[in-house]
Amino acid sequence: MDDVLAIELETENNRYTGEVDGVPTYQAGKVTRLNAWLEAEQESLEGAAFYSDSMNDLPLLEAVEQPVATNPDPRLAVIAAERNWPQLNWTL
Repeated sequence: MDDVLAIELETENNRYTGEVDGVPTYQAGKVTRLNAWLEAEQESLEGAAFYSDSMNDLPLLEAVEQPVATNPDPRLAVIAAERNWPQLNWTL
Protein backbone atom coordinates (compact mmCIF):
# COMPACT_ATOMS: atom_id res chain seq x y z
CA MET A 1 0.00 0.00 0.00
CA ASP A 2 1.53 3.28 -1.07
CA ASP A 3 -0.81 5.79 0.59
CA VAL A 4 -3.05 5.79 3.63
CA LEU A 5 -5.32 8.54 4.88
CA ALA A 6 -5.71 8.09 8.62
CA ILE A 7 -5.86 10.10 11.79
CA GLU A 8 -2.42 11.44 12.66
CA LEU A 9 -1.52 11.40 16.35
CA GLU A 10 0.36 14.24 17.99
CA THR A 11 3.68 13.42 19.62
CA GLU A 12 5.75 15.28 22.15
CA ASN A 13 9.18 14.11 23.31
CA ASN A 14 8.74 10.92 21.26
CA ARG A 15 5.48 10.06 23.06
CA TYR A 16 1.90 10.23 21.94
CA THR A 17 -0.08 13.00 23.64
CA GLY A 18 -3.49 11.52 22.95
CA GLU A 19 -4.37 14.48 20.72
CA VAL A 20 -5.03 14.47 17.00
CA ASP A 21 -2.46 16.25 14.81
CA GLY A 22 -4.07 18.17 11.96
CA VAL A 23 -7.46 17.47 10.39
CA PRO A 24 -8.90 14.14 11.55
CA THR A 25 -10.05 11.77 8.82
CA TYR A 26 -13.54 11.65 10.28
CA GLN A 27 -16.82 12.88 8.78
CA ALA A 28 -16.14 16.05 6.71
CA GLY A 29 -12.45 15.80 7.61
CA LYS A 30 -12.24 12.76 5.31
CA VAL A 31 -13.20 14.97 2.38
CA THR A 32 -10.73 17.67 3.42
CA ARG A 33 -7.86 15.19 3.72
CA LEU A 34 -8.84 13.37 0.52
CA ASN A 35 -8.99 16.62 -1.45
CA ALA A 36 -5.53 17.59 -0.19
CA TRP A 37 -4.18 14.18 -1.20
CA LEU A 38 -5.86 14.39 -4.62
CA GLU A 39 -4.35 17.82 -5.22
CA ALA A 40 -0.87 16.63 -4.20
CA GLU A 41 -1.19 13.63 -6.51
CA GLN A 42 -2.77 15.67 -9.32
CA GLU A 43 -5.81 13.39 -9.27
CA SER A 44 -9.55 13.96 -9.09
CA LEU A 45 -12.71 12.27 -7.88
CA GLU A 46 -14.04 12.06 -11.43
CA GLY A 47 -15.86 8.75 -11.77
CA ALA A 48 -15.07 7.78 -8.18
CA ALA A 49 -17.15 5.39 -6.11
CA PHE A 50 -17.24 5.15 -2.33
CA TYR A 51 -18.74 2.37 -0.25
CA SER A 52 -19.70 2.89 3.38
CA ASP A 53 -21.86 1.51 6.13
CA SER A 54 -21.78 4.60 8.34
CA MET A 55 -23.66 7.87 8.55
CA ASN A 56 -20.29 9.36 9.55
CA ASP A 57 -19.19 8.95 5.93
CA LEU A 58 -22.09 10.94 4.47
CA PRO A 59 -19.83 13.88 3.43
CA LEU A 60 -17.62 11.55 1.39
CA LEU A 61 -20.58 9.68 -0.08
CA GLU A 62 -21.93 13.05 -1.20
CA ALA A 63 -18.59 13.98 -2.78
CA VAL A 64 -18.38 11.07 -5.24
CA GLU A 65 -20.31 10.26 -8.41
CA GLN A 66 -21.09 6.72 -7.29
CA PRO A 67 -22.06 6.50 -3.61
CA VAL A 68 -22.97 3.00 -2.39
CA ALA A 69 -24.41 2.31 1.05
CA THR A 70 -23.09 -1.09 2.10
CA ASN A 71 -24.74 -2.75 5.12
CA PRO A 72 -25.78 0.81 6.04
CA ASP A 73 -26.66 1.88 9.54
CA PRO A 74 -30.36 2.82 9.86
CA ARG A 75 -29.89 6.58 9.31
CA LEU A 76 -27.69 6.05 6.25
CA ALA A 77 -30.17 3.52 4.84
CA VAL A 78 -32.94 6.14 4.97
CA ILE A 79 -30.82 8.77 3.21
CA ALA A 80 -29.62 6.27 0.59
CA ALA A 81 -33.22 5.29 -0.14
CA GLU A 82 -34.30 8.94 -0.40
CA ARG A 83 -31.47 9.67 -2.83
CA ASN A 84 -31.85 6.43 -4.80
CA TRP A 85 -28.31 5.36 -4.00
CA PRO A 86 -27.53 1.67 -4.43
CA GLN A 87 -27.60 -0.32 -1.20
CA LEU A 88 -25.70 -3.54 -0.76
CA ASN A 89 -26.51 -5.86 2.10
CA TRP A 90 -23.89 -8.51 2.60
CA THR A 91 -24.32 -11.38 5.01
CA LEU A 92 -22.19 -14.38 5.83
